[in-house]
Amino acid sequence: CLFGLVLATVFYLLVSVELTGAQQPAPRTTAALYEGALLIPGDGSAPVANAAFLVQDGAIVRVGARGTVTVPAGSVRIDLSGKTVMPALINTHGHPGFQKGLTYGRENYTRDTYLDDLNRAAYYGVRVVMSQGIDPGDLAYEVRRDQETGRADGARLLIAGRGIGAPNAGPGAAAYQGIAYEVTTAEEGRAAVGELAAKRVDFVKIWVDDRGGRAPRMPPPVYRAIIDEGHRRGLKVNAHVFYHDDAVGLVEAGIDGLAHLVRDREMDRDLISGIVRRGVYVMPNLSGAERGTHSTVPAWFGEPGLMTLFRESTRVPAVDRIRAWFTSRDASAASAARARYMILQRSLAALNKAGARIILGCDTGLEDHLFGYAEQRELAEMVAAGMSPAQVIVAATSRSAEYLGLRNMGTLAPGKRADFIVLRGNPLEDMRQTRSIDSVYFDGRPVDRAGLRKRLTRE
Repeated sequence: CLFGLVLATVFYLLVSVELTGAQQPAPRTTAALYEGALLIPGDGSAPVANAAFLVQDGAIVRVGARGTVTVPAGSVRIDLSGKTVMPALINTHGHPGFQKGLTYGRENYTRDTYLDDLNRAAYYGVRVVMSQGIDPGDLAYEVRRDQETGRADGARLLIAGRGIGAPNAGPGAAAYQGIAYEVTTAEEGRAAVGELAAKRVDFVKIWVDDRGGRAPRMPPPVYRAIIDEGHRRGLKVNAHVFYHDDAVGLVEAGIDGLAHLVRDREMDRDLISGIVRRGVYVMPNLSGAERGTHSTVPAWFGEPGLMTLFRESTRVPAVDRIRAWFTSRDASAASAARARYMILQRSLAALNKAGARIILGCDTGLEDHLFGYAEQRELAEMVAAGMSPAQVIVAATSRSAEYLGLRNMGTLAPGKRADFIVLRGNPLEDMRQTRSIDSVYFDGRPVDRAGLRKRLTRE
């Protein structure tokens, strides 16, 4: 009811303190009951109509049908009738810190830019960002530490530190030069993993392909040693992959995740069977590749829900430049990109049909592939490739949490953190409704999206 919403708003205002962060804290001892929404658990189980769930101390305590959930005396009641609630998104493949307005480069890699990216992700309902291997120096470690101690905000950061590749085989943009470890022997690979483990990385990232002919491929004995050393130290290893035969070798070597789909050909039955049998997680990374298939402004760019979020979280010049980019492309180049993109779509459809562990990963943070915006685009492209909305929600929430070892995140169930998005529409009927964001909650506290709008669009 309207009275309940007003009461809840007044309650949070009364207990809030002034912060520079994205969240406003509520007293940890106060419980809140959210009632009336369609609740999507995020684990593939059936949604709960007219649901009620109790949040206390930042966690979900009880979930059930409205009227069946016992609440402590003095609990706040919040009416979400007509809305949908789903878990916050978890992105397993991002690169924060390099884009500031219209510029993209190492000079932008500062604490402010890094936190802007994490806060932009939070604005779109992304709870966790895994930074995949292009973090020079100590900045990312400092941001992660400050989040752990409450001195930094935004989507929760996990890091791979510096990735590992053969000489000149790391990421190719000028902004990334010199960041990756360059190794040629198994011993050097193991030593790099040792250094990363000492810095408490959350994952190890490797590049194995020849980067379009500019570098040697990483030899199998080297990547086998890196994978073995990572596992010996309790770390998962994921790989940037391009060629089909590299993917076959990596799967046989025990890789934990593929940070891209194979791109030189469609994944064959044997490779997919190996991925499923060994439990390898796969990040589709569709949305960035899909952009290249256009030589005119695509219809999705003007979709009201997406464009509203985009304009609320991005300065106007960047929006205008991205729109202009589409019309600057050659039609024949777009046609060739479309043919390559169809390889990715067919591979993802085959992986999904076989029951592979697909997770949300979209190379967010590459130039003009902005945080939040890219993740929301990725969800729609996964559906266009043949996954159902329910399967995509699982991939983007509980399965991504599973991959990252976040046992108390990713689903709306008792004992899990209260990280959820309140939507005005139902994404099970139309995946684009994940953009109809009414509010976002992290650890049971509302994200101050109005404050973020001001922060992210400032000149």
